[in-house]
Amino acid sequence: MALKIIGAGFGRTGTLSLKVALEKLGFGPCHHMKEVILNDEQTNYFYHASLGELMDWDEVFKDYQSAVDWPAIAYYKELAEKYPHAKVILSVRDASAWYDSARGTIYQVPLNFPKWIRKIFPRSDRLMKMMHTTVFGPPFMNRFEDKEFAMEVFNTHIETVKKSISQDRLLVHTAKDGWKPLCEFLEVPIPEEPYPWVNDSVQFKRRILFIKSLKWLPLIILLMLSAYLI
Repeated sequence: MALKIIGAGFGRTGTLSLKVALEKLGFGPCHHMKEVILNDEQTNYFYHASLGELMDWDEVFKDYQSAVDWPAIAYYKELAEKYPHAKVILSVRDASAWYDSARGTIYQVPLNFPKWIRKIFPRSDRLMKMMHTTVFGPPFMNRFEDKEFAMEVFNTHIETVKKSISQDRLLVHTAKDGWKPLCEFLEVPIPEEPYPWVNDSVQFKRRILFIKSLKWLPLIILLMLSAYLI
């Protein structure tokens, strides 16, 4: 199916809340980084896209009506040209708050993902390589830890989207804006329930602690085996 909604905002700008909102409004399933992590086919699609290969976007998004978050947003210009009738939503937030959130959550995943798992499970290696190439590596000139520089990239991206997409098909949106501007833009009724507010930072940090602990698992197993054999 052709995409009806194309997200253009960086991850950690309320994209998970936006995904839930779009699905509640009838524009689901909505593609998100979670789909890429959980779906082997999606991992392969975006790994090959990160290598600069030409993609059949109809095939990539055949099961989706909308797409937000990385890695899809890295291709928003291409997707906007491919689907000229699709509307574009640029999710935004304060640059400093965005950086602190991104650095404390998604940036930590490839940084701490154990090398031994990447060697045993090739898909995880492709996923980490894709995240580096598409998200934190070249897009930030490998300088993501420089907060001022990263915020400059963030703000420049916002201005580039505004200049690249015609105003009649673009909505700049924050989670605090809620349903009204989103529903007016998409020409759908406003739900009676509150706008979804999905804050997964705490869960994310727990996952990162778990990922960090996996680094020591081979050593623990080795020590246990040594103790057993002695």
